[in-house]
Amino acid sequence: MLSLADIREARERVSDVARHTPLERSRSFSEMSGADLHLKLENFQRTGAFKIRGAMNRIRTLSAAEREAGVVTASAGNHAQGVALAASRAGVDATVVMPKFAPVSKVKATRGYGASVRLEGVDYDEAQAYAHQLERDEGRTYVHAFDDPVVMAGQGTLGLEIVDDCPGLDTVVVPIGGGGLISGVAVAIKEQVPDVRVVGVQAEGAASAAKSLEAGEVAEIDSVDTIADGIATRSIGEETLAVMEEYVDEVVTVDDREIALALTLLLERAKTLVEGAGAVALAAVLSDAFEYDDGETVVAALCGGNIDLNRLGTVVRRGLVQMGRYLKITIDLKDRPGELERVSSIVARTGANVYAVHHDRTSRDVAVNAAELELELETDDAEHAADIVDALEAEGYDVEILS
Repeated sequence: MLSLADIREARERVSDVARHTPLERSRSFSEMSGADLHLKLENFQRTGAFKIRGAMNRIRTLSAAEREAGVVTASAGNHAQGVALAASRAGVDATVVMPKFAPVSKVKATRGYGASVRLEGVDYDEAQAYAHQLERDEGRTYVHAFDDPVVMAGQGTLGLEIVDDCPGLDTVVVPIGGGGLISGVAVAIKEQVPDVRVVGVQAEGAASAAKSLEAGEVAEIDSVDTIADGIATRSIGEETLAVMEEYVDEVVTVDDREIALALTLLLERAKTLVEGAGAVALAAVLSDAFEYDDGETVVAALCGGNIDLNRLGTVVRRGLVQMGRYLKITIDLKDRPGELERVSSIVARTGANVYAVHHDRTSRDVAVNAAELELELETDDAEHAADIVDALEAEGYDVEILS
């Protein structure tokens, strides 16, 4: 099984490539949570995620024959970039298989780091199946994204940094996809400070870890559905399960609304951009997904920052909805002069700001003598949004809240 010595050896191999990323106390999130909350800013890592640690460690342990034959891997994006950069730095040919719906930014970045990219399958697991076919057909070495002790050791170097940088640590919160990161981090921490609690977090739409730990064997879920694409795997690994059973104290889940809220708050309060998978640890703290004491020193690992810009707008909009800062409604109007102006004056009196207006008199769902008005409004908070709805209803309008 993975050992502390393995992780320390990995640090020597990868330290010239993988950055020692900052660990900073957040006053805002400490006040919001009641914990003494610190953020491990792994989104500042080279390639934008922790994956370069494990990928570099694996590439540098290849034999001469394996280096000559090249490597292949499957990834939703972050491991892809890690392998691409590590292989390029080592002069090893790399082919990366990514799901067809992988974020465009991650596909372009992987190619930019020098790997050949093939898009196959609808998710990580189907991409992985195709990558294993290439492994057999082309004689390449498969670099697993998580279920490899050498990769896990590389990821564990993040845990060494947390222990070095956060004296008095009580709890560390780590995302779980396949389990490679939390396995490495848990060993690195528990073997040095056994009393520290290690909490794993999965997205509700990709929650196989708790199921596997309960069953005592790897349990695969049928499908994944989450904005946290970096941890959207159907199952954890055999190797990672064994480590998690021994070293991880608790596994919890967060839903996409909680992830979106955490991501949006990180942008607004910490001026820090993460992807969905990078926000789940903070989401678990802010949503009270696990219990912690007031003043408890908690480190949340922000494991990646590679979010597609097209997705960012959608996720932030969801976060604003959760904060009560965005309101989308429809109102049925009488089709007569002055009605739109009347509604506008009511909205203006409440102090809301209008994002967009859509006025429709032609839809088949609208009566001949009526119109449908859709409004997107910027609001201060949930109470302000409720006041706007109340004001419109007090004037006789039937309001439907869309988001």
